[in-house]
Amino acid sequence: MANVKNAVKKIKQINKTTLANQQAKSTAKNAIKKTDKAILSQNKEEAQKCLKHAIKSLDNAKVKGLMHRNKVDREKSRLTKKVNSMESK
Repeated sequence: MANVKNAVKKIKQINKTTLANQQAKSTAKNAIKKTDKAILSQNKEEAQKCLKHAIKSLDNAKVKGLMHRNKVDREKSRLTKKVNSMESK
C-alpha cells in the first residue's frame, strides 16, 4: 500500500479510469456481437439499429485509444458490408 497521500489518490484515479476503459471496450465488443446476431436473424431494421450503435461505440473506443484505429475501421467496414448485403437479398 502507498504511504504518501498523493500516491493513494493516484491509485484511486487509476482504478476509476481502468474501470471506465474496460466498460467502454466491453460496450464496443458487445455491440459487434449484437449486430452479428441481428444479421444472422435476418432482421434488417434491428441490424441497422445495432450497426449504428456499434459504430458509435467503436469510434468512442478509438478516440480514447482503447482499440487500434485500423481494427476499428476494419470492424466497421465488415459490419456495414454484412448489413448492406443483407438488404440486397
